[in-house]
Amino acid sequence: MKLVYASRTGNVESIVQQLQADTFQIQSGNEIVDTPFILFTYTDGYGDIPYEVETFLSSNASNLKGVIVSGDTGYGEAFCQAGDKISEQYQVPCLYKVENAGTDEDIAAIKQCIQ
Repeated sequence: MKLVYASRTGNVESIVQQLQADTFQIQSGNEIVDTPFILFTYTDGYGDIPYEVETFLSSNASNLKGVIVSGDTGYGEAFCQAGDKISEQYQVPCLYKVENAGTDEDIAAIKQCIQ
């Protein structure tokens, strides 16, 4: 399955590169993906969905199968909240929450989630 991702600081990009899969990066949000995909995103601000991800999903949500989200535990209850919001709004599972670029254990767990 295609892995679609948005990365601002490089954490999410680092994660998807380690998965050695078919990836596609969201740049502006105006891109179109016409096959099923799992979304990898970061959490913006205090638990917000990044703007380019919201824009992308407005045209591509029908192919969204799940979301994996990166965040920083320093934000407390807002940690990875973008994934929870996407999960609820689009009725897909939030498959995994990872802090920043994750650990080797996180990457192994994510590989299991996306099989």
